[in-house]
Order: sequence, then structure tokens, then C-alpha cells
Amino acid sequence: MNVPENLHYTKEHEWALVEDDVATIGITDYAQNELGDIVFVEFPKIGDQTKQMEPCASIEAVKAVSDLYAPVSGEVVEVNNKLELSPQLVNSDPYGEGWILKIKLSDKAELDALLSPEEYKKLIG
Repeated sequence: MNVPENLHYTKEHEWALVEDDVATIGITDYAQNELGDIVFVEFPKIGDQTKQMEPCASIEAVKAVSDLYAPVSGEVVEVNNKLELSPQLVNSDPYGEGWILKIKLSDKAELDALLSPEEYKKLIG
């Protein structure tokens, strides 16, 4: 499984790429593989507030519907509209074109609660 070294991870298989005070959020390669073919992503609204480790979006695959948990608290500032027409990007490029949303962080200290790449690799072992 691909686990990029520049990301933060959750035990629920989300990743966060933090640039300045904005986190780009998606699901991991492991998660997309477990879900199977993704057919729909339900986004929050721009301006919605997220709370760390509470559901903020959902991902529908052929086999299941799964919540996306916010790795960080903050304000939703962007969603990946490409996924409306091409939700399979989450499967084919989970760390790139398949990102799901961006959150303006309200508390950078929350990043300390996330897993490092090494910790995430142990989790999915």
C-alpha cells in the first residue's frame, strides 16, 4: 500500500496534507482498496464547520457507504468538484486528483493527534 511520507493520517484511514493553515483531505490507498469501486461522494457545503474525528462527508462504493471523518477541525473552504463526474478518481489517484475537500484549520495543535506515516503503516500492517 502506498503511504506518502508527507501526510498525516487517521485511524479511520483519512489523510491530510497541511499547507499553511489549510488541510487537503482524502482517503488512503488502503481505504479506497477496501471500499472497492467508488460511485459517489457527498460533500459538505463550503463554509460548514468540521470537528476533528466527526463525519464531514460520505463516500459511496459499490459494496458500502462510508463516512469521511474530518482529521482536523475548521471551516470547509473547497470541495473537489471533479469527483461529481468522476468519483473513480478516489480509486485511481487517492493522494492526487482524488482529494475530497479542504479545511482551514482552527487549531493546528490537533495535528499532534494524527498518525505519522510510520504509525499508519503499523496500523494497516
